[in-house]
Amino acid sequence: MPPKMNPVVEPLSWMLGTWLSDPPGAGTYPTLQPFQYLEEVHISHVGQPMLNFSFNSFHPDTRKPMHRECGFIRLKPDTNKVAFVSAQNTGVVEVEEGEVNGQELCIASHSIARISFAKEPHVEQVSPARPPPRPSALLSCVCRGCGVGRLLFITRKFRLNSEGKLEQTVSMATTTQPMTQHLHVTYKKVTP
Repeated sequence: MPPKMNPVVEPLSWMLGTWLSDPPGAGTYPTLQPFQYLEEVHISHVGQPMLNFSFNSFHPDTRKPMHRECGFIRLKPDTNKVAFVSAQNTGVVEVEEGEVNGQELCIASHSIARISFAKEPHVEQVSPARPPPRPSALLSCVCRGCGVGRLLFITRKFRLNSEGKLEQTVSMATTTQPMTQHLHVTYKKVTP
C-alpha cells in the first residue's frame, strides 16, 4: 500500500510520477552548438513532508548516460515557498529556492557548492552584469556536462501545460555569459 501523501506537499502533487522527454530536450548556449537530449524524471513521495526526485539524461542517439541529479523538493509549511536540493554526478550540490503558484514552480540559485577536484574550465572575464563572486561561490558548469565558464546563477521553471505535460526551462549565468536560457524540455507522464 503506498504511503499517504503528507499534506504539506499537496501543492506539488501535479509533479508526481515518472516522466519521459517527448520530444527530446533542447539545449543551447552562446558558447555551445545546439544539442538534444533524452531525459527520464522520477518524482515521488514516501509520506514525509517533501518530494524525492531524480533526473537522468541520455544522448538521443547512443543512449549513453549524460547528466544525473537527485534530491528533494520541500515546501515551507503553510506557504508557497519551495526549496529544491540537488546532488549531481558532476560533483555539484545546489540549493534553489522559489515559489509554487498553481501548477508552476519557479526557483533560483540560493547556494551552490562543488567537490574540490571538479573540472575547471578556463575563464578569462567576469560578466559585467554581476559583481565578481567570492571564489568559493564559483564552480564548473553543471548543466548536461558543458564547459561554458564558471556557473554563477541558475533559474528553473517547471509547469504543467494545458496538455498535461510537464515542462522545464533552465536558464543560467556564468562568469562569461549573462543570464540566458540553456535548456527546455517537455515530458510526457508514463506512470502516476
